[in-house]
Amino acid sequence: MASSASTMKIIGIILVVLGAGLAFWGYRLSGGFGAQVTQAFSGSPADKVMAFYIGGAASLVVGLFLLFKK
Repeated sequence: MASSASTMKIIGIILVVLGAGLAFWGYRLSGGFGAQVTQAFSGSPADKVMAFYIGGAASLVVGLFLLFKK
């Protein structure tokens, strides 16, 4: 059982790091020329940027849940 708990903690840490990385990557993409042009004409961020934000947030939340789960 201890092995399973430590495995879940490791997976949680990996997901937290992955989620933060995806969110940061989305943030960097939102400042790019193509994303700014899309946002200027449509008023909303590009789909690719939103996919990185959503994927990063979901990964971060699941990772934190696994990390702090008893």
